[in-house]
Amino acid sequence: MGEQKSRAKLIASGLIPFSFLVVMLVFILSSGSSLINLGIPLPELTIEKINFVKSEILVTVRNTGPIPVDVAVADVNDRIQPAAIEPDKHLERFETAVVKIPFSWNKGEPYKIGLTTQEGIRFEKSVDAAALALEPNSDTMGLLLLIGTYVGVIPILIGLMWLPFIKKISNQKYIFFLALTVGLLLFLGIDAIVEALEVSSENLAGVFHGPLLIATVVLISLFGLYYAGEKLTKKSSLTKLANPYSVALMVSIGIGLHNLGEGLAIGAAIGLGQVALSTFLIIGFALHNTTEGIAIAAPVAKEKTFIRKIIGLGLIAGVPAIFGTWVGGFAYSPFTSIVFLAIGAGAIFQVVIVISKWLREYDRSFTSTPVVAGIAIGMLIMYLTGMLV
Repeated sequence: MGEQKSRAKLIASGLIPFSFLVVMLVFILSSGSSLINLGIPLPELTIEKINFVKSEILVTVRNTGPIPVDVAVADVNDRIQPAAIEPDKHLERFETAVVKIPFSWNKGEPYKIGLTTQEGIRFEKSVDAAALALEPNSDTMGLLLLIGTYVGVIPILIGLMWLPFIKKISNQKYIFFLALTVGLLLFLGIDAIVEALEVSSENLAGVFHGPLLIATVVLISLFGLYYAGEKLTKKSSLTKLANPYSVALMVSIGIGLHNLGEGLAIGAAIGLGQVALSTFLIIGFALHNTTEGIAIAAPVAKEKTFIRKIIGLGLIAGVPAIFGTWVGGFAYSPFTSIVFLAIGAGAIFQVVIVISKWLREYDRSFTSTPVVAGIAIGMLIMYLTGMLV
């Protein structure tokens, strides 16, 4: 009986503050709102995407303000144009619509698209060079498949071909390659965050608080995957060191998530005409991503080689780039791109922690020449090859 009373008191002590919070919120949202509503809420529209199709411009717009908005007027280069709005010109908060503007645009020319609300407030977005939007057909999908394969799959598989070399080197040199892997992954993680911040600043509405979203997703991904990895390690009754192939799998998944986000960005850039495909660009991505194969190979270099597993690890890391180019090319979403880049960054940092535990077995202070040189050279390699992209 006493235990039931104490349990009831515990539940009540938790519910009472929550009840007061609910009452306060109900009051503020109802009769109390008139007491604290100061100033005039202003409408806000975010132009998320501009597609150029035959004799028409399609503008995807979202209401990111605190109040409902009616889109009244559309203009191109400051000249008002007739426009149809689907599904409706009235947008509730966070609701989206597509503004269809009949317009004979010219390829490669810059355009400034403006939308004006019923209140007379204008919002605009510029396009540096107009390009025909990608259509989801077999030819386009084949092209994006080829691009994803060139920038994602093939370079990583080439990088894995260094495995026999790494297997034959001495322990000191192997430590260097493990540290090199840490450097490569650290750069990839930082690069993913930088890319996400760029997408946030250029395409994401301020109401979504891009930097905070990125930080939140990175940390959730990092701690969530670290927790899952620790649980799996304990269940597998392994030694104090994780199974090398498990670590390599974690590396592959982290790189795969990063390449998915990278593929989204590439596909979107191609679809929006923001990047010109060239041999130099493909070579740049190939060199940059080949190092990712080394990062996968290093953890398993001292283990028995299973060709199928090695190829599988390479495909896990590389194939997401293909899916990324498809999604980015046909249905790009800044929010989705940011989330995947942030998840990839968190996954990569989690792998860095795991590999760092390995390195501590050889160098507890992380001050030996192979470790310091490996991390530094790994980051430098990624920076230099990244300049080609």
